[in-house]
Amino acid sequence: MTLPAHPFGTEITTDTIVAQMQAAQGWEDRYRQVIQLGKKLPALPEEYKQAQLLVSGCESKVWLAHEQRGEVFHFAADSDARIVRGLITLVLAAYEGQDAAAIRDFDIDGYFDHLGLMAHLSPSRGNGLKAIVEQIKQLAAS
Repeated sequence: MTLPAHPFGTEITTDTIVAQMQAAQGWEDRYRQVIQLGKKLPALPEEYKQAQLLVSGCESKVWLAHEQRGEVFHFAADSDARIVRGLITLVLAAYEGQDAAAIRDFDIDGYFDHLGLMAHLSPSRGNGLKAIVEQIKQLAAS
């Protein structure tokens, strides 16, 4: 099976997302931007919505699939919650199409700080976002 293609990490990068968020007028506007990004994430085909692909530590259901082609990792993910789909796109923009070293070395906390979102997320959403990041880092490290 081949993962479904998405624009995150290629057409929509961390730089474009940071610029969008910094141009946003307040938290509500940023929230809307995240939801809009989530709408650009293709739905994960049902065959990938398996128990072993569920990310533990997320309040909502989040499925994370990956493949490695050569040194490069590709990710596809989905959630049953709109805001979480948007948050997934922020992570995919950082890690899609990267090798293990780039995934390990990317300053995800600095990136999230630039987005200005973490302070506005509930603790469970913030922990879920970190769980997705940790799972990606573990996949890249193995």
